[in-house]
Amino acid sequence: MKPAVKPVTLISGYLGAGKTTLVNHLLRHADGRRIAVAVNEFGALPIDPDLIRQASGDVLTLAGGCICCSFGDDLTSGLVSLAQRADIDCILIETSGVALPGAVAQSLSLVAGLMHEATLVVLDAETARKLARDKYLSDTVLRQLAEADLVVLNKIDLVADEARADLRAWLAEAAPRAKTVETAFGALAPEIAFGSYSHSAFVADAPAPHAGAQPRSLSFQLVHAVDTARLAAALSAEALGLVRAKGFLQDADGAWKLLQIVGRRADNPDASPPDVGRGRLVCIGHGAPLERAAVEAAIEDCTASK
Repeated sequence: MKPAVKPVTLISGYLGAGKTTLVNHLLRHADGRRIAVAVNEFGALPIDPDLIRQASGDVLTLAGGCICCSFGDDLTSGLVSLAQRADIDCILIETSGVALPGAVAQSLSLVAGLMHEATLVVLDAETARKLARDKYLSDTVLRQLAEADLVVLNKIDLVADEARADLRAWLAEAAPRAKTVETAFGALAPEIAFGSYSHSAFVADAPAPHAGAQPRSLSFQLVHAVDTARLAAALSAEALGLVRAKGFLQDADGAWKLLQIVGRRADNPDASPPDVGRGRLVCIGHGAPLERAAVEAAIEDCTASK
């Protein structure tokens, strides 16, 4: 039996942005996901002690079936090992503060069985603009933002409302391919971080059932084929309030596609037909209201039979 492809989420951002806090939050709210965290060395990512169940060599066994692996200087070798493990569902890679996530994402293409699902760049809302103007640091910070799918604007509780609006306007230029999600204390909903890595059952519309930022999830069944490229563009529009989407849809030519949207990036590769003969789509919104009627209108406008 061919092993399932494991989605990989990159957590990037400059020193002090809150990457470690975010990773520990996601491990605490794994919600049944068996997560592998890949780091250079354990000391580089302080896993909360109460999450650690056992330590053995280069692997920490964590609560809820999660693990943390140290890969030293050989990321590719470590990822090959993780790709072959049947006891994990998805992988988080926490990069160093000065690393460029695009270079790490390119290395994923060398490993069979892994798929780069998203790049999250964590940004300190209080110091972001200062770092972006620093003559020594600005290049790194701006290049990280330019490679983001989602910007996690952390420590937002330390910033006044007027400054938030200015930050969002600045990020529209500094991170043109990304959408922004605001957080405090790294409390990002795991649905946003991981997306719909497993949707054997598409859940009913609901907010996230845990503390932190509360996204809204909308599920749809599609009877007719759609123009998947047009639908991806429509769902990526800023006004819709959607940050992630995943679906198995029949394209206008009859082929089945796996539609995945992260921020403004959309992919629709070929896929095997689903067990049921209907298309399925899950959309996750955050911040701006995600309205069922607006998504339904986008689906209707892209229906292939029109």
